[in-house]
Amino acid sequence: MTLGERVGPTVSVPLASFGVMTIREVQVTFDCADPDALAGFWCEVLGYREQPPPPGFDSWDAALDAWGVPPEERNSRSAALPPEGDTGPRLFFQQVPEGKTAKNRVHLDVRSAPGTAGDERMAALEAEAARLVALGATKVRRVEPDGGMEAGFIVMQDPEGNEFCLD
Repeated sequence: MTLGERVGPTVSVPLASFGVMTIREVQVTFDCADPDALAGFWCEVLGYREQPPPPGFDSWDAALDAWGVPPEERNSRSAALPPEGDTGPRLFFQQVPEGKTAKNRVHLDVRSAPGTAGDERMAALEAEAARLVALGATKVRRVEPDGGMEAGFIVMQDPEGNEFCLD
C-alpha cells in the first residue's frame, strides 16, 4: 500500500493530507589526514571534479590568500562534486588528527558493473579494482557470485583505509 491508497475498509487518505515532503540533498563526509589527496582519489574513482573556487577567484590559493588562511591550514578540507549536469552527493573531506581505527559503519558501493552477471561481472569488477589499485586503493577481498542472491563484489579500501565495495 502507498500513501493515497485505501486505508482501512472505507477511508481514503490523499497524499496532500501528510503535508509537503521535501527532498534533502546529501553530502558524504570523510574524516581523513590528507583532504586534497583523498578528494583527488575519489574524483578519479567516481568521475567527479574538484569543487571550483568561489566566484571572483581564479584559484583556491587566491581565495585562501584573500581570506587570510595560513599555509598550514590550507589542506584542512576539500570537496568533490559530480560532473556538470549530473546529480549526486557532494563529497566533503575534512582533516582530523586521528587515523581510522575501526571498520566503517557506512560505506560506499561503487556500481562498476551494473546489468552484468557471472564471469562478465567479475571481470568488469576486477578491471576496475586494478585501475583503483594503481591510484592508491587496496583490494581487500573478492566475494564470488553464488547463483542466488549474491551477484559478487570486491571489497576495497581507499588510500586512507576507508572501505568501499565495487558492486
